[in-house]
Amino acid sequence: MSLKIYLLRHGETEYSQRGAYCGALDAGLTAEGHQMAQAFAGAYRSIPWTDVYVSPMKRAIATAKPLCDILGLTMQLRDGLREISYGEWEDRELEDVRLHHEQDYIRWLTEPAWNPPTGGETAIQIASRALPIITEIESKFKSGNVLVVSHKATIRIILCSLLGIDVGRYRDRINAPAASISIVKFGTYGPMLEVLGDRNYMPEHLRKRAGT
Repeated sequence: MSLKIYLLRHGETEYSQRGAYCGALDAGLTAEGHQMAQAFAGAYRSIPWTDVYVSPMKRAIATAKPLCDILGLTMQLRDGLREISYGEWEDRELEDVRLHHEQDYIRWLTEPAWNPPTGGETAIQIASRALPIITEIESKFKSGNVLVVSHKATIRIILCSLLGIDVGRYRDRINAPAASISIVKFGTYGPMLEVLGDRNYMPEHLRKRAGT
């Protein structure tokens, strides 16, 4: 049996609905976000989970909680799984950022690996704090199913790193809608992506929500 890591993005927040930047802001889930978390718990409760690693942010904890409550699992909170900090862009929408931080925004679009949002984090910085959590899991568990509940940018950067994709392309190559699950199997030849951004477990009205 191989190790599988299930990367779950948190459920919907008001910011994903608004299209506003929310990284370091500790936002909670919307009512629909909680429904997504419940749907995940219902669909994935039969998996024999080995452990659960969770970002300490409210929206991630709330997404993991239904499954952990049902199965009596203890969350392993890891600071490295936090979302990217958007610095001065937090709680602001795209047009506002483009108007007031045009050059930083262009640099970030062009090469986010090394260029941060104004006062925020680069993709390289996120990789340097998130990947040690994956290494910890690999070292601790040679087989089993481990759930990692994190955030949109953080998950995409982890996936790029594992799959040998330049982390500066995380916004162009990988998608991670709200409450989507991606599965990576660790085998003889390294990590293999088995599932990317799947939300088929949730009801159709939740899958169709805009801004997720």
